[in-house]
Order: sequence, then C-alpha cells, then structure tokens
Amino acid sequence: MNPTYSPEADTFRARVVSFLRSALPADFPGLGRMTHDEMRDFTAQWRKQLYAEGFLAPGWPVAYGGGGLSALEQVILAEEFAKAGVPTGGPNDVFGIVMLGNTILQWGTEEQKKHYLPRILSGDDVWCQGYSEPNAGSDLGGLGLKATLDGDQWILNGQKIWTSAGHLADHIFTLARTDPDAPKHKGISFLLVDMRQSGIDVRPIKMISGESEFNEVFYTDAVCPKDSVVGGLNNGWAVAMTLLGYERGEGAATTPVRFQAEVDRLLMLAREHGVADDPRIRQRIAHAYSKVQIMRYLGLRTLTQFLNGHHPGPEGGIFKRYWSEYHQTVTELGVDILGASGMLLEGRMPGNAFQPDDRSAPNTSASWGGTFLNARAGTIYAGSSQIQSNIIGEMVLGLPKEPR
Repeated sequence: MNPTYSPEADTFRARVVSFLRSALPADFPGLGRMTHDEMRDFTAQWRKQLYAEGFLAPGWPVAYGGGGLSALEQVILAEEFAKAGVPTGGPNDVFGIVMLGNTILQWGTEEQKKHYLPRILSGDDVWCQGYSEPNAGSDLGGLGLKATLDGDQWILNGQKIWTSAGHLADHIFTLARTDPDAPKHKGISFLLVDMRQSGIDVRPIKMISGESEFNEVFYTDAVCPKDSVVGGLNNGWAVAMTLLGYERGEGAATTPVRFQAEVDRLLMLAREHGVADDPRIRQRIAHAYSKVQIMRYLGLRTLTQFLNGHHPGPEGGIFKRYWSEYHQTVTELGVDILGASGMLLEGRMPGNAFQPDDRSAPNTSASWGGTFLNARAGTIYAGSSQIQSNIIGEMVLGLPKEPR
C-alpha cells in the first residue's frame, strides 16, 4: 500500500526540492556530520529561512503566518527534509508550533492568536511544556500546582518535572489547579506563563546519557495575567487532551521517515562490522524493517484521518506506544552489532535526546550507544506505555476501566 500523489502534490514536491537545492550548499553534509555547536548555529539560521518560505508552521493558516499546507503536503515536506538531512524547525518548535500553536488555533481567543502566534514563529517566545509533576506524572489528573486568582493575575505555587528543553525556553504552557474543590479533572486550567521572572526556577536533570534535556521547574509566587487562560477557566483538561493529540498524532505520518533512515543506517552498521550475513542479525534487521513498515501504515491511516478533517485524539496513544517500544528494541540491536566497542561511547553523541539520530550521522559507538540510552526513556515520557494501554483500552476500544 502506497499513497497516491496527485499532480498537484508532485508539483509541490518539486517546489520543496528546488527550495532545498537553492537554500543549501552543494556539499551540505547533513546535521549528523556537524558538531553540536555547528548544528545549533545552522538550525538558528535555517529556522529563519523556513519562516521566510512559509515552511516553519506548514499546517497553520496563512492568515496566522503558516504555510496553509494540506496534511499530504506536510508529509511530502517532511520526506524531502529527511532526505536532505535538515530539521523542520528549532529544538523547541515541537512545543511552540506543533503543540501550543495548534492548540491556540483551536481553543484560543482571537486576541491570543494575534498576540502569541506571530511571536512563536518569530522566535520572540520560546516555549516548553509544564505538565508532569513528581506526584502526577502518568496520572496527570492528579496534578497539584496551585493557581490562585489575585486581582488581575494568577499566583502559581508548586513544581513541574521532566520538562523537556525547559532550559532553552522563556515561556511555559502549564496545567494548574484553579479550583481545588472540584473533581480532579474538572478544576484544572491551561495557563501561559512567562518564565523570565524571579518566581520561576529551572533546574536541569542529568540523564543516563550524560545530557540534560529534562528539567525541574519550580513556581514560587510566580505570576501570569488573568487572561492567559486558554480554552476557558477550569477547562484545562479538555485543552490538554487536544494538545496531547497534536503531540502524538501530527507526527505519526512523518516520524516513520526518520525510523526508516535509522534502519538503513543499521544495515550499514551490520555490513561495517561484518555481521550482515549472520542469520541471527539478519532476522533481527528484518524484524526492524517490518516494524517500520507497520509504523508507516499507522502513519498513513493518521494521514487519511487528517485529510478527512479528523482532529487527533486518544488513538494517538497507539502510535506513541508503538514507536517508543520499537525504538528500544532496534537500538538494542545496534549496540549488539557494535559488540564490545559499544561499551565505550566514542565520537559525536546524538543530535537530539528523542527518537533516531540524524540519517547522516556516522555509525559510531556514541551515536548508537547514546541513542540506545535515550530510547530507555521513550516508554515513559509523553505518557508511559502502561497509561497508553489504559487510554487505548478505555477510550478507543471501549473496554471497562482497569480495576482499582
């Protein structure tokens, strides 16, 4: 099964290819061949080029600075960018554009759209996500961050944890309890908070890979304006579920492109280490290939739903659980192929702490070993596999709730 591309889609692909040829040097090596400092500088400049071309927020309406592209065109864009080895945005754009921007487009007031959306695109506001807490991770409804209205502003006290890229952000969209007497899912509001204040303290968390992509965020009498609520007071749970749907659903049609590139690198790794003919290795590579093809079909289903006007919902948990569990398996194969050399991480560490390394990255022990370590967290962050199973069972399959 393959998607059928219309002549209009082929014309758009030609436009993307032409843009890449003109915007990139002929000898562009791909992000995987850059140092982390080089990658940071390139990405900052590249983001400006995407903004100017209308490719930074490709699915947003043109009226709000987006590209106005269809779901199929967004997949084509992701495919060609992956082939060229370039990012689709900056490190925090998944939070600002994919999550918050789409959520404001659906739930925000016109004033919020006019204020926040241009600042997200320009990079004036860099966002992160404030959801999980020490005692409310997978059980997000149990969150305790308190927001108390005092005149024309909210006063926030409490803590968030596992805040991805929080050290790079200056704003945080956060869930807070605004009605402590309401049932736990009913008294939550979705607030937009400026982190550039004395009441916000960000503390990096050291991960097993040695990186610090995750953070703790402490709120001590932090403030945000009364009108910074998105989606209505005490309606934050519905808004949060919309945002999680965008987080898990929108990437379903494009993420398989990165995982297919990783399988291609895996096969090269097996050849480089002389084990490509080992029947046990071949069997495991074939398994990885088949899993990515299934992932691709799941993505095509999501794409079809987008084309039919369906907003992402709880079924996004299927894809999240699938790729996160698969990625642990395939990276285990990577370090098994490396053998004893995989015990010492030499070379450039992965360019990101989530999902595969860049397709142009060399097959070093640091690339595969670092990705292996990062993949351990994949079944926990953005909703653990256990919670995803409950969501799928209850909200997609209609099964009874798990007994308490």
